[in-house]
Amino acid sequence: MLLVEDLMMLLLDDETGIPAAAGTLHYTLGGAVLAELALRGSVETDGSEGMNGPKILPVGDGPPSDPLLRSAYEKVSERPRRVQTLLLEIGGGLRKPVIDRLLERGLIRLEKKRVLGVFPTTRLPAEDTGHEAELRRKIRAVLEDGESPDTRTGALIALLSSSGALPALRPPIKWSGKVYKRAKEFEKGNWGAEAVSTAVTRTTAAVAAATAVVTVTVVT
Repeated sequence: MLLVEDLMMLLLDDETGIPAAAGTLHYTLGGAVLAELALRGSVETDGSEGMNGPKILPVGDGPPSDPLLRSAYEKVSERPRRVQTLLLEIGGGLRKPVIDRLLERGLIRLEKKRVLGVFPTTRLPAEDTGHEAELRRKIRAVLEDGESPDTRTGALIALLSSSGALPALRPPIKWSGKVYKRAKEFEKGNWGAEAVSTAVTRTTAAVAAATAVVTVTVVT
């Protein structure tokens, strides 16, 4: 599964299918795709500073085979652009295709009902919760118990924290000053696992910073 699929599954409420941090969802999903491309060695930052974050550059052996990642890679390849601009361009149309992928995998199901027999509603409750439960276990182990993360868990924590959706995880994280500080370290790219390359941590940190700025703007 892609990071963006894992992220969407974590954001969706298991009963209603309504995502947490819905107001900035497109930025968060776009960030997950950029983080995935970084994990696969397909993009990196140029290390520059700017109001909209560093520029994202294509690297590696060409576009990935996955159609969702390939589309994002092609946007990156059009011309150098800063991360916040790319988050919107990549994430703007991702909600439906990512949900469709989760439906195809049997991880969620689609329910259409009418409230009071008149008003149509659509729910996306969880169908197979095993994979999601394991993701949540890993996230709690890293934040609460101080375990060293693998690259994908570290990226997920950074994205969830920067979007403001980390408190929405169920079962809830046991919040403390230590846990809060640990989550912020992931946003800044200071998670330091040996298996994590500089390109991955820099890209994920840039994405998290840009998403956090948007989140604060929307909320306030």
